[in-house]
Amino acid sequence: MTDLEADLRKAVRGEVGFDVTSRALVTMDASNYRRVPLGVVAPRDADDVAAVLEVCRTHGVPVVPRGGGTSIAGQATGTGVVLDFTRHMNRVLALDPEARTAVVQPGLVLDRLQDAAAPHGLRFGPDPSTHSRCTLGGMIGNNSCGSHSVAWGTTADSVAELDVVTARGQQLRLGQGWAGAPTGLRELVDGELARLRTGFPELPRRISGYALDALLPEHRADVARSFCGSEGTLGVLTGAVVKLVEAPRARALAVLGYADEGAAAEAAAGLLVHRPLTVEGMAADLVPSTAALPRGGAWLFVETGGSSPAEAHARAEDVMRAADVLDALVVTDPAGQRALWRIREDASGTATRMPDGSEAWPGWEDCAVPPQRLGAYLRDFRGLLDSHGLRGTPYGHFGDGCIHVRIDFDLLTGPGIARFRRFSEELADLVAAHGGSLSGEHGDGQARAELLPRMYGEEMVALFERAKAIWDPDDLLNPGMLVRPAPLDTNLRFSVLPREPVEVAFGYPADGGDFSAAVRRCVGVAKCRTTSASGSAVMCPSFRATGEEAHSTRGRARLLHEMLAGEVVTDGWRSGEVREALDLCLSCKGCRTDCPVGVDMATYKAEFLHHHYAGRRRPASHYSMGRLPVWLRLVDRTRSAAMVNFLASLRPLAGVAKRLGGIAPERRIPEVATETFSRWWDRRKARGAGGDPVVLWPDTFTEHLSPSVGQAAVRVLEAAGLRVVLPPTVHLEKAPVGDGRTVALDPVSLLRGRGRVCCGLTYVSTGQLDRARTVLRRTLDLMAPVLETSLPVVVLEPSCAAALRTDLPELLHDDPRAARLASRVLTFAEALEQLAPGWRPPALNRPVAGQTHCHQHAVLGDMADRRLREAAGLTGDLAGGCCGLAGNFGFEKGHFEVSRSCAEDQLLPSVRQAPEDAVMLADGFSCRTQLEQLAGVRGRHLAEVLAEALRSGERADAVGGL
Repeated sequence: MTDLEADLRKAVRGEVGFDVTSRALVTMDASNYRRVPLGVVAPRDADDVAAVLEVCRTHGVPVVPRGGGTSIAGQATGTGVVLDFTRHMNRVLALDPEARTAVVQPGLVLDRLQDAAAPHGLRFGPDPSTHSRCTLGGMIGNNSCGSHSVAWGTTADSVAELDVVTARGQQLRLGQGWAGAPTGLRELVDGELARLRTGFPELPRRISGYALDALLPEHRADVARSFCGSEGTLGVLTGAVVKLVEAPRARALAVLGYADEGAAAEAAAGLLVHRPLTVEGMAADLVPSTAALPRGGAWLFVETGGSSPAEAHARAEDVMRAADVLDALVVTDPAGQRALWRIREDASGTATRMPDGSEAWPGWEDCAVPPQRLGAYLRDFRGLLDSHGLRGTPYGHFGDGCIHVRIDFDLLTGPGIARFRRFSEELADLVAAHGGSLSGEHGDGQARAELLPRMYGEEMVALFERAKAIWDPDDLLNPGMLVRPAPLDTNLRFSVLPREPVEVAFGYPADGGDFSAAVRRCVGVAKCRTTSASGSAVMCPSFRATGEEAHSTRGRARLLHEMLAGEVVTDGWRSGEVREALDLCLSCKGCRTDCPVGVDMATYKAEFLHHHYAGRRRPASHYSMGRLPVWLRLVDRTRSAAMVNFLASLRPLAGVAKRLGGIAPERRIPEVATETFSRWWDRRKARGAGGDPVVLWPDTFTEHLSPSVGQAAVRVLEAAGLRVVLPPTVHLEKAPVGDGRTVALDPVSLLRGRGRVCCGLTYVSTGQLDRARTVLRRTLDLMAPVLETSLPVVVLEPSCAAALRTDLPELLHDDPRAARLASRVLTFAEALEQLAPGWRPPALNRPVAGQTHCHQHAVLGDMADRRLREAAGLTGDLAGGCCGLAGNFGFEKGHFEVSRSCAEDQLLPSVRQAPEDAVMLADGFSCRTQLEQLAGVRGRHLAEVLAEALRSGERADAVGGL
């Protein structure tokens, strides 16, 4: 233990972390930069903050305040001690609806303030797209804005008073009339009045530099406002009194279509006379699908408010009539508005990939110019990009003249970095020529501070340095930011990564086979840190369960980044720290879809476990549950299911089995079916051979644990006019006939013996990738004659379908048969919709409850299921999130509490709130097991529900026939 660490532990009551994981998690924010800290402290109160500053001043170690770590310019990273306010100082301390103010702590997430204010008809005005995870302290530090700034301004406009601890331990209350000003600040301003009155550009989004003009007499010498945007360089914020605004009772969204972004930009300023709440712009490049948008190549999202829906709609109609557009629509439905806003909010992540899949980066994320000059600026900006051979797609706050953009800089090579510098210098000159600000929202940090003289001139920047010296004479707070900045092309986070591709098992097709590029996908947007999943979203259930950064998708990506870098995490694939962070990853694949940049932590986890345990003994659960298909087939071959179930019902024996198998003692071992689905199929009376054939995949769960699901699916598919066949169980030299498994066998086929197809899911999820490849190649051999046909493959278990669609072709990327099989996979609902479009399901006319399987949401999609439920009269939406069992995860020893917490996030509440006559849907075996074991409720696959309705209808017909 270092002297610094020991002294901090003695001085503060909060947690002190100098361990590998604590440091690795905060080496980066959402920028291009990386700095390795000595340690992290989570203070409990202002006294802890003062104690940290005293200890660090004694040791000559800098201090960096950090909130949600979503800063885009590098200001939330540092080489000394990082203060993490999100753990303890994260509450709303008071809320006064009459005064319209709230007292908050710096680690409070914005959405939690909005939740507290909403019952009073109030809200905090500024709302960055990261509102679900950014903190009030970070917003004050950066003077954040958000999409509603045309109506409610920047964070500085919403601050009344600030509690600050200075670098030398003074606790100040900042406000107007020089309240809380440190000694010497007033004298500095009085001596530079002329410069302060003329040296700042007039525009709504001027965030760059220090807001010293807020200290002018005509601005009420507002020390709190001047402190906003200082990026943790002047003092450490410990509390704030913030202003709230009245939230409109109703809103409407006018979506205006234009030919291109230039036309949209030219139109934006003219709409401000209608006093909209937002004027946001984006182009088609950032929109996954334009189906929900009016015709055009770029759009303005103009939100209007009113005291009633009719008033809000009328204002939106006024905007639409006044705008010169190609096409337009007005959306009043709240769900429809949320869906459209999600497109805009995800742009900061979506923009990190160009249409061709190449990488794009921040660095020039939010320049701002006067709104009237935005069109001209964008034309010049495009010209500058072209002159450097760069690409980027601008979007953002067109009504405020603030543009976000990610640019495809090459930040991996010397020539690419040199071009990044040249472009940055020329763009700074261009912004200044248009009367703009280098930063219009996210602050200067390391990305732009070096270029502030091009905007303000040397004398004004020297004035900034003098102000910094008054507040922080020892240069203790966040050095290298704003004044005396580090060069913009140093400390780049990519420089520490391997230059040659790392040898890996998966193909990573979206990243050119490069695991480093896959890990680089995480740019720190931190959507995975949201504390409540909305709608059908899944990511990130383990973070919501624990609240720990290490258990977020971003946290795990950071540890993998540091593992590849080898500086903080030094033992590579053998790292215990990385293993522990990944241990609570449920492999739900939610991040694959919900992460704006498509991080796929389930695949990264499987990759890591594959290397981590290479040549080593694995956890017991990898042998018990990871090889579940082997054990269940053994039970089938020995006809011992009844005996296994009996022994598992005896507590002492079950306890021993669970200890040996690494199974959580709180869990009940599921019963094994005494008759497998395939045995039922073999003894079933032959059906007529009519209809188009489909191959029904007998996955391990359907085969051995829930054969009723397979039986129900056969009934429904046949009722829809399809002929069901099963995959071959021998390696056939000829195409199958009849039931799909029968063929005129030759002696070679007989010698090869019988086998079963398997998606390899349990092997993949436990990182047994060599075994998974063996199993999958055997499966492809068995399926070879089927793949010679055009037969579709219907998979009932969502996790198995997802494994076949994604894991199979990514793991066997060198076998073209893998992609062919993946392309044939259909879910139950997709099969009915695509192969029997004229069939109508029986009408159930009942509400539903339950949860969409996480793999269905992330990989397969559930629109066909929604349409099938609607056609059957099953009303209502299923919950999002993850059930928490997630295959082997919830059964593994040590995971039970997290598993239950994940279930309590959305699944169990949806069950408790369901009407008495609700149909409990759960297509996944894990989801059904979780419902049974935690709620005592039987969930059913949609196929079972429809099959039962068909039987009821047949019985009714029979009775009617009598």
